[in-house]
Amino acid sequence: MEEGKLTVRAVERALDILLCFTEAEDLNLTEISARVGLHKSTVHRLLASLEGKGFIIRDQASERYRLGFRIWELSANLTHSDDPALILFAGDGASARPGRRDGKSVRARRDGARARTGGAEQPGDSPGCSHRARSPLYVGASSKILVAFAEPAAQQEPLRDPEWPATGDPSAFLRRLEEVKALGYATSVEEREPGAAAVAVPIMGRGERLVAALAVSGPSNRLTPRQMKEIAPVLMEASRRMGKMVK
Repeated sequence: MEEGKLTVRAVERALDILLCFTEAEDLNLTEISARVGLHKSTVHRLLASLEGKGFIIRDQASERYRLGFRIWELSANLTHSDDPALILFAGDGASARPGRRDGKSVRARRDGARARTGGAEQPGDSPGCSHRARSPLYVGASSKILVAFAEPAAQQEPLRDPEWPATGDPSAFLRRLEEVKALGYATSVEEREPGAAAVAVPIMGRGERLVAALAVSGPSNRLTPRQMKEIAPVLMEASRRMGKMVK
């Protein structure tokens, strides 16, 4: 019984630490300790656990903490009937997820129990779990966002990828990036997986710095071009709110 109480207490303390960031973008160990009324050693252990799970990010140079990428993943699944900005998709068989640039590829979480094509499990997937999927930067809605809103020099990187398709048109690719930046969102249909479609928008931090892409994906027979166009403004509002969570 005592062990159960300690477990609950640890959870409550960890949540108290996360709640500190409702009023501050980043905090150091001393500031967090003072806000939650706990010894620094206790706070440090809890922060290490939260950091390990992706809820907290520690800047090694400044030793300051801020909310992590996992918070975005939770908020992407948040819905509220009275707030259209939080309804990321109103159909079956689709999901919302953030993605980040990881070297020459895009990294995003994909559900293992149901593929984006509407129910079929993919090779290597485990029912009921999820994993990080990597895709090249020259295909997919999220890739287009992460390249289009990157620095000009970074936009050339996909063209230098050894796996760039021999039939690919570099000029057409760069023109498409310009269109994406003008529209503020990108779409893709069966670029990564047969029968799958996606629409993505940028998550911008302070100073209009690109942080990640937020995408809604689903079966292409449900997520039609018209529907993606309707979803885009809602997705933009959601990404704007998520952008406030980062520096």
